[in-house]
Amino acid sequence: MKDLSLLKVVALAGGVGGARMVNGLAQLLSPVQLSIVVNTGDDFEYWGLFISPDLDTVMYTLAGISNPQTGWGLLDEGHRCLENMRLFHQPDWFGLGDRDLATHLTRTQWLREGKSLTEVTRRICSALGVQHAILPMCNEPCCTIAITRAGEMDFQTYFVKEQWQPQLMSLRWEGVSQAQLTPQVQQAFLEADLIIICPSNPFVSIDPILNLPGALEMIRAKPVLAISPIIGGKAVKGPAAKMFRELIDTEASAKSVASYYHHHIPLRGFIIDQQDQNLQNEISKMGIEVLVTNTLLSDPVTQKLIAEVVLDFACHLV
Repeated sequence: MKDLSLLKVVALAGGVGGARMVNGLAQLLSPVQLSIVVNTGDDFEYWGLFISPDLDTVMYTLAGISNPQTGWGLLDEGHRCLENMRLFHQPDWFGLGDRDLATHLTRTQWLREGKSLTEVTRRICSALGVQHAILPMCNEPCCTIAITRAGEMDFQTYFVKEQWQPQLMSLRWEGVSQAQLTPQVQQAFLEADLIIICPSNPFVSIDPILNLPGALEMIRAKPVLAISPIIGGKAVKGPAAKMFRELIDTEASAKSVASYYHHHIPLRGFIIDQQDQNLQNEISKMGIEVLVTNTLLSDPVTQKLIAEVVLDFACHLV
């Protein structure tokens, strides 16, 4: 069993579930111990601005300024700019808030000056008081494309504009062959004692990271622990349950998540919610050690409590 004070962890994250899990971990692990690798497949351009939804959700959550009701966006946000954009008949389906705009304006300016997304993210995190390393998975564009019965569309169009209703046939990652893990991400993987896959959507938050050249090889070299984003056959937020049915013709369950990951990465441990306790033995038969606990990351206090359980479980896996 490894001493928690010596444990070095890389968390793979995207979306609200991932952000809330790393917020719990960040309350217990120092910036030296925890690095957070974040999906950038959701990134896109809107109103001429570069938007990084998953990076922003993780940054805002760790800074303690995210909207607790939605899990994304900023607390006490206004939308006066959005209202005026509607007057000019500009797109309004991606509802950028007034304070949130400052992040996107700054990111866009710095990227156009030639700074990398990693450097831009580091600077924004520093200004927000976030000390833990939030690392974009790559600096190059690597856009998740949803291939649906209604045609191909970038992920934000599918997810936000179309409210993830079109039937999904498959996903692809535009630019993945030219993208690469950043040096910072590679170093974090090399130094890690453990990789934690947060309770994020496996298909659109975690798979973009795993599909980057060399990523699977680096991750497979380490003990990997995953947390199910499916509780009682349903996703806490978003389309993950629907995606299991449409993409791999499987009903969504904690067992389906474990099987999906284990096919790509031999999982050392897997964490499921108390509602799914009946699946513990079936998952254990895959050769995975299973922990049953509360996994609803409802508020920062609960996030810390769940992170304590996760790390206690992790310490005897490495």
